[in-house]
Amino acid sequence: MATTTISAGERSLIFPDGFVWGAATAAYQVEGAARQDGRGPSIWDTFCRRPGKVTGGHTGDVACDHYNRYADDVRLMQEIGLRAYRFSVAWPRVLPGGFGEVNPAGLDFYDRLVDKLLAAGIAPYATLYHWDLPQALEDAGGWTARDTAHRFAEYAGIVYDRLGDRVDTWITVNEPWVAAFLGYGMGVHAPGRTSPADAFRAAHHLLLAHGLGARALREAGAERIALTLNLVPVLTPAQLDDPDATPSRHDAEAVDLIDCLANRQFLDPALRGRHPERLLRIVERTAGLDHIHDGDLALINQPIDLLGINYYSPTVVSARPGEPANPAYPGSEGVAFSGARGPTTAMGWPIVPSALTRLLLRLAADYPDVGLLVTENGAAFDDVVAGGRVADADRVAFIEGHLRAAHAAIEGGADLRGYLVWSFLDNFEWVEGYTKRFGIVHVDFDTLRRLPKDSAAWYREVIARNGLYRERARRPTLEEVAARAGVSRSTVSRVINGEHVSAESRQVVMHAVRELGYVPNLAARSLVTRRTGTIALAVPDAPGGDPWFSTVIRSAVRELEEAGKQVALMLAGSSAGRRRVEQVAAAGHVDGVLLVCVADADPLPAALARTAAPVVLLGKPAGAAGLPYVEIDNLGGAAAAVRHLLERGRRRIATIGGPTDTAAGRERLAGYREAMREAGSPATVALGDLTPASGAEAMRRLLAEHPGLDAVFAAGDSMAIGALAALREAGRRVPDDVAVVGFDDVDAAAYTVPPLTTVHVPAAEQGAAAARLLLDRLGGARIDPRLLPARLIVRASA
Repeated sequence: MATTTISAGERSLIFPDGFVWGAATAAYQVEGAARQDGRGPSIWDTFCRRPGKVTGGHTGDVACDHYNRYADDVRLMQEIGLRAYRFSVAWPRVLPGGFGEVNPAGLDFYDRLVDKLLAAGIAPYATLYHWDLPQALEDAGGWTARDTAHRFAEYAGIVYDRLGDRVDTWITVNEPWVAAFLGYGMGVHAPGRTSPADAFRAAHHLLLAHGLGARALREAGAERIALTLNLVPVLTPAQLDDPDATPSRHDAEAVDLIDCLANRQFLDPALRGRHPERLLRIVERTAGLDHIHDGDLALINQPIDLLGINYYSPTVVSARPGEPANPAYPGSEGVAFSGARGPTTAMGWPIVPSALTRLLLRLAADYPDVGLLVTENGAAFDDVVAGGRVADADRVAFIEGHLRAAHAAIEGGADLRGYLVWSFLDNFEWVEGYTKRFGIVHVDFDTLRRLPKDSAAWYREVIARNGLYRERARRPTLEEVAARAGVSRSTVSRVINGEHVSAESRQVVMHAVRELGYVPNLAARSLVTRRTGTIALAVPDAPGGDPWFSTVIRSAVRELEEAGKQVALMLAGSSAGRRRVEQVAAAGHVDGVLLVCVADADPLPAALARTAAPVVLLGKPAGAAGLPYVEIDNLGGAAAAVRHLLERGRRRIATIGGPTDTAAGRERLAGYREAMREAGSPATVALGDLTPASGAEAMRRLLAEHPGLDAVFAAGDSMAIGALAALREAGRRVPDDVAVVGFDDVDAAAYTVPPLTTVHVPAAEQGAAAARLLLDRLGGARIDPRLLPARLIVRASA
């Protein structure tokens, strides 16, 4: 492919001739029609019906009903200008029993879909396995059984026989790491098994299925064959800020280990015909090597034309001796995982476009003989339909940033052939059900009505241009809106601020806003008010990667910005930072302050109470100076957790408490003591510092001093995760010997082995409630402190 990328006048970033622009979906996420026309059950049909596995008990039974609405969906694709559509074939729709008798109606559907795509000028990219294994094959061992790989090759041949005359590009397997380690190792995806040994066996057999399937496709005459992997750049925290930073020897070892488990475990067998030695040592001590047969690597290492890359976010790690293994990465002891600093998506995933450039250049250097294709890249945001439109500027910025990163990689020599946005439609987002929206087309899941978002219109322009403007688009000004509407600047500002104007003026102004794509700025918000339109969000030096901290901040900012406020982030972890916050509030440079409180010793609440600025606290420090606050019912949540253990016959219950210099730490300890006192049982306390390592150490002390204990309540999930590791070391079974309950309901709690019973902290609700409380105060309302209920989430650990 040619790589001349700069247009005349240096105004645009143009992608190579023939660059493929498209979008992607997956069968179980969009098709629905779960029991229509002879489709058999898949592991996801079964998994979704297990209580507590999928948010809201959602299933893919209906999804987007793409099975019955495909023709309309293809028309939408054509309107957006897609050149390619990556879909997956549902194995149980073609072979309801996994093998044997073919279901003609299932193949007929894909016949119709492919014909409709080709008639619309859209190239079909067929993925043969996107996680929906027929349940009959799972019952026979699933991906831990070698026979499943051979059944996959038979299935690949059957589908190719029907569609191979019209489909040029075939993807064998999608994201084998997810299917193996989330499905068989952690149990948070279908089929829900929790065995690290099974995860490694499944990973090998998925690679074997790829190789056997690729061979069958090639022998049948397939033109282009690909394997799609979810590849993650593995970085240290310092490398996020400075890509050229040199990590310490120990951090470099941690990076190499996780890169081996996440990336090279799949890249090296498929593209080099060998396993990383470091991986084999981990597999041997975890699962043995009997499942790896002589000749397997030759079968796996089939020639392929494209490597599909699904990229969303980097993985950030550092060395931390004593850290238990992350359940997603068996063998990762001594490695700490942290979140990247900066903005995140609604999934909580850090947005780091530059890591895509790094990933593509690494692949081009290490595996130069295969072309590259971004088969998934996109983001979930909290979309809102307003006025018949979804103004998803965050998604546009996300995709644009990653396209710029992809272009930089092409300039650096990467042979990148195309980009498929995830996703074409809002859909069933696996364990998140229908709560997370990735699509460039909005789907109303009640009516199934489609509505292209602003991102779809923007993407259409990118495709038509085959690139981006070199400079990001300038936003229209308040003056341009006023000129287009034929009104004064103050009238525009009044409309934006929701103040009273005539219906006619409001109509013409909003028409101009929509026509120009105007986004109000601070000047527009404050033109007819005496306020600054700015809220100070004062934060301490919070621990990096603290899930409560990032979630509560994100939700508070979103609530304030939706109310038209500009948010100024101010660091208040030092004495100089606290003085700055106090000065800004006292001088009236902000309309109010939202202060995140962590430690009792923070003097800032008392200082702010002496100013005239409206202040709301996120959290409740000691001596809150009479300021309103929003806090979680830590005492009630802890008491509920311990009572749950007592109701199940546990009597020798210890606690691993957190730091007692915070109100939350003291109240969780008090809740434990209260429940034990009610039961007439003695309290047994060990303290940690909220890290997994401290939880593991506290658990070891408790086992040494109280060998007969039968349950432990940890005042933080990270400490509970450490406790689980220590119990495994000691040969104690969870929950048979010792039940474990945590507190916070962090994302990892659902992924532990076994999944962790915990107290859910409504962090997003806490941030939003504090923001609303401050907005009410700015509106003149009298406000009182709020205590939000904590809710027990019962999982297998208790």
